[in-house]
Amino acid sequence: MKLDVESVSLSGMAVVVVEDDETLRILLVDILTEMGAACDGFSNSEDALISMMGSHDGCSLVVVDHGVPGSIKGMEFISMVHARWPGLPAILTSGHQLDASEVTPPVTFLFKPWSIEELAEAIGKALQSSTPFRASLNPSGHKPI
Repeated sequence: MKLDVESVSLSGMAVVVVEDDETLRILLVDILTEMGAACDGFSNSEDALISMMGSHDGCSLVVVDHGVPGSIKGMEFISMVHARWPGLPAILTSGHQLDASEVTPPVTFLFKPWSIEELAEAIGKALQSSTPFRASLNPSGHKPI
């Protein structure tokens, strides 16, 4: 697949995708890979969190569906990640409108269904809102874990 989203490059970045819909998870990973990122996709937050805690490669962005199965929902996962890696760029997705109080900064909300352009815009916004975090990344684009 060839995308026309040159406004956002994820070259050298590692992205974690948490999405229980397998088709959408594969699509997200493909899109983010086309944008230059190295991606890991997970069907639930627990597996993603375990992987992130055991990784030495770091993570530059998380894209998480709010309604994933398991005991850790999307926003709770992002809160747990931010407790360990403050300011990590995060995008929360959902097909349901969430109460604004459920989506706490610095999180970018992306309503489903989204277009590739809306995804690229959300990525740009998430990366821009986390400038202090990005400044702490090593030259490969990864923050040490």
